[in-house]
Amino acid sequence: MGLHKIQMPDVGEGITEAEIVEWNVKVGDVIKEDDVLAAVMTDKATVEIPSPVDGTVADISGEVGDMTAVGAVIITLEVEGEGNAASISAEASAPKAVEEKPASKPASEPKAEPAPKKVAEVKRPTVTKTSAASGALRAEGEKPLASPAVRKRAADAGVKLQYVHGTGPAGRISHDDLDAYISGASAPVGGASKVADTSVEEIKVIGLRRKIAERMQDAKQRIPHITYVDEVDVTAVEDLRAHMNATAKEGQPKLTILPFIMRAMVIAIKDYPKLNSHYDDGNDTLYQYGGVHIGMAAQTPGGLMVPVIRHAETMSVHGMADEAKRLANAARDGSITRDELTGSTITLSSLGKMGGIVSTPVMNSPEVAIVGVNKVEMRPVWRDGGFVPRKIMNLSSSFDHRIVDGWDAAEFIQRIRGLLENPATLFMEA
Repeated sequence: MGLHKIQMPDVGEGITEAEIVEWNVKVGDVIKEDDVLAAVMTDKATVEIPSPVDGTVADISGEVGDMTAVGAVIITLEVEGEGNAASISAEASAPKAVEEKPASKPASEPKAEPAPKKVAEVKRPTVTKTSAASGALRAEGEKPLASPAVRKRAADAGVKLQYVHGTGPAGRISHDDLDAYISGASAPVGGASKVADTSVEEIKVIGLRRKIAERMQDAKQRIPHITYVDEVDVTAVEDLRAHMNATAKEGQPKLTILPFIMRAMVIAIKDYPKLNSHYDDGNDTLYQYGGVHIGMAAQTPGGLMVPVIRHAETMSVHGMADEAKRLANAARDGSITRDELTGSTITLSSLGKMGGIVSTPVMNSPEVAIVGVNKVEMRPVWRDGGFVPRKIMNLSSSFDHRIVDGWDAAEFIQRIRGLLENPATLFMEA
């Protein structure tokens, strides 16, 4: 018998380390060639590592969540024959990408975290000196008798003394009575026990969630955000949307309000091209793009992902709706590619019907603007001497204040508002 060592693969593009996000085997498992041993995540992709040989798992190096250098041995197999004296890399077995994430722009990496492990529950004191039967039931409204020290202990433990049996004179509650109640050794007075839940769950932040956390922290630490909120009357555009859905041709997608907002963003960017940029703060350079590539923040089972609708300036609202639906489905089922998750120049963030009244979106670095969509609500609006019902939606948008002044941010959003409140203009712009 010999040993076959498998190393962390070199996936190229200058990657020097990868995070172990899943082990599919354990020591002692018998595996066959091409069985998937583990999944690792880099800044570029998540890849599976298949076994290049038949064998038995003899040793596993590293735990889920560990960052491991490229070339380091991560698993050792016991195999027939002499094995590989030179420690053949798993790269030779051509690991295949199963899910991808953006390089350094959109904040998303599709990989679910492992199930959390339960931490042992904190033990409570067990006192059996007293008995529930020895305590007298209190009449309704009767104040329980207890010393100040007992009352303080009960308050700290979140225990209501009216439910605790007292074994002292006139039903006075002692420290022992309180201990018995907390430990469950005594029955409550007049109802079920309400014992404080002292369990703790330990959840390791790994994979996609750790990448999201890193990107959000980096964006908030480095970018001075300015958030601007404006109210938009979307009654007219919602009526137009309903009409277009009712008269849609076969094969045309059902329209939400998002493609109309995207169309308004494309038009507004013509007047405010600086908002469609990347800022390289390391080189003090702003890259202003001609094409509008809208990142569409989407929640998936694995976490936040930002698929990119490329060259939105060339698309109709139906075309944007089609592409948005395709990308959202690919993000949720894990078939989306890295190219479809990179290259956005401005981001649109929406929580749909759960959008709330106001939000404070975090910049998708190195972009300089993100438009946040809140929910549509029917509200009374004063018009022509009386209140009328109108569909109102807030846009909560954030900007990189190093590049975008507050005045420009407000004008950009008000330009979008004007287009949405007069939806015919969405189709009149060249």
